[in-house]
Amino acid sequence: MEPAWVWWSTGKDSAWALKVLREAADVVVERLISTVTPAFSRVAIHGTRTALLEAQAEAVGLPLETIELPYPCSNADYERAVRPIVRAAAARGATMVFGDLFLEDVRQYRLDLLAESGVSSRFPLWGRDTEELAAEMLEAGVEAYVTSLDPSRLDRALVGRRFDRELLDRLPPDVDPCGERGEFHTCVTAGPMLETSLEVEVGEIVEREGFVYADLIPVRHATA
Repeated sequence: MEPAWVWWSTGKDSAWALKVLREAADVVVERLISTVTPAFSRVAIHGTRTALLEAQAEAVGLPLETIELPYPCSNADYERAVRPIVRAAAARGATMVFGDLFLEDVRQYRLDLLAESGVSSRFPLWGRDTEELAAEMLEAGVEAYVTSLDPSRLDRALVGRRFDRELLDRLPPDVDPCGERGEFHTCVTAGPMLETSLEVEVGEIVEREGFVYADLIPVRHATA
């Protein structure tokens, strides 16, 4: 079977892509790949703490490899940072897997990034109806929190909220149910792709560079 490496944002779409891929008969998922910003100890874009990212990977049951990005990060900086993992995938003969849904420019950027290396790619959720996809995730038991949002598109009060039916019902008509245009991002804490659920608390809410972020704090219970 073909080895596959999943680009893992901590959010619901990459998590669901992992679930779909694990059900495929022709691939074996070997690892998760995440981009992080050491300056903040956070996952890029989503703003998830790296400690929570690591807890997710443990719950998924797969090795995690992180790509460190500078801050601020240009496209050139990003491409320079991801080049070593692309080379490693090429050497392994691994397919890169992405949870993108319908943005053609994002998909093309990823394809261009891999083109010279010969690394193949998969987009297992591509073209799905996002309203149906969001409902399917919830029905399957996916639990997630909104970690960041664009306040020009959504009410600030929704950051830190659970991704659930009530939240979907509150989204304006021009906001994608999966937030594919960057309206919001999530962090998954439970679902069929995790062997164990994660407990979190919603901490500080901050606004930075035009986005509102909610700090999800992993809860660690003392053992006797």
